[in-house]
Amino acid sequence: MFQKVTYQDWENLVKKQLKVDNIYDVLSKENLEQVCVKPYYDSVSKPLKNLPKVEESTHLVSVYHEDLEENVFAFLLNENVENLDEKTVFINNKDLAEHVSIDENNQYFSLIDVFDENNSSLNEQLAKELLAKDFKRNICIDISLHQNAGAAIYQQLGIALVKTKELTEIFGPEILNKLIFRVAVGGNYFFEIAKIRALKLLFNQLSKEFGLDEIPYIFAETSLRNKAKNDEENNLIRSTLEAAAAMIAGSDAVFCNDYKMQNSTELSEEISFKQQIVLAYESIINVFEDASNGSYYVEDLTQQFAQKSWKLFLEIEEAGGYLELLKQGIIQKKIYEHAVAEQNWVSEGKIKLIGVNLYPKLEAKKTAAEMYSENEIRKVRLAEMFE
Repeated sequence: MFQKVTYQDWENLVKKQLKVDNIYDVLSKENLEQVCVKPYYDSVSKPLKNLPKVEESTHLVSVYHEDLEENVFAFLLNENVENLDEKTVFINNKDLAEHVSIDENNQYFSLIDVFDENNSSLNEQLAKELLAKDFKRNICIDISLHQNAGAAIYQQLGIALVKTKELTEIFGPEILNKLIFRVAVGGNYFFEIAKIRALKLLFNQLSKEFGLDEIPYIFAETSLRNKAKNDEENNLIRSTLEAAAAMIAGSDAVFCNDYKMQNSTELSEEISFKQQIVLAYESIINVFEDASNGSYYVEDLTQQFAQKSWKLFLEIEEAGGYLELLKQGIIQKKIYEHAVAEQNWVSEGKIKLIGVNLYPKLEAKKTAAEMYSENEIRKVRLAEMFE
């Protein structure tokens, strides 16, 4: 029989090993999300139930190429392709949505966001046109832009909620099961698993405010934020971990952006897609609803992100809503402040990017002030400082 180890037993052992009285001064790790991360977990205060997903197995999505048509079942389309059969199709631009040839043997999803952050507006006419289409999911809530612009996790999720709420106020709660969330998954592995799980909790809670019990459809893609032009092979490693985090968290579809930041080719796009194939068929992680359920660390992070995001959602609502705060420049400034703080951590070496600020260590060519604007939400890669 094994003797049960208590939290105090663990503390005493670590104190002895480190030869310090306060182990938390040594083991505590600061994070920009300002959530509490303990060095050891032996329980969680409120265990969560299994968080379901819409699809039984995660769709592995590829950019369309004719030679992949026989073996790939889900495509991201930027232009119309006819004669597809029994495919899941993710439509990636507005013009294509208007002219795509609908085949009853396929499933169609729109990745078009009707919010225009640059003009602080919502295109209601476009939303109505999309809702009239025979798609499985008609309107996208895109928070991949915000992640790639440097927004904190709780900011991404709070914005997802408030955009959802504003659409619901215009089109009614029946729109909730017609939405698809586009999420960019960054390099902080466990945080990103918790982010997707927190989105499920938050969306479900919001739906209950309207008397429903909905599950969000989540399209997760690899981030551009932590990728580098001069370090393509490391980009592959980073994006593989990001895709794994998306699948473990229970995303309904996963897409790997090309690991090449420039001079993309059909081969590089195919290699990027096959990252997912290895994960799905070698590790078999695309079939679980909630593989991280029961991990005290991930459970605790999930609940902390959910609480911080719900608080931000309420603050934005009380201040007039997402579009109103965009017009005032408040949303842009909040994202800007977090993005610059993250960029400064890269320049200081607190965030390590191998081949950029570590092995080899490149010299900075730009400042954070040159890279970001507090008046605009735009995609910025952390490595741009050194390129």
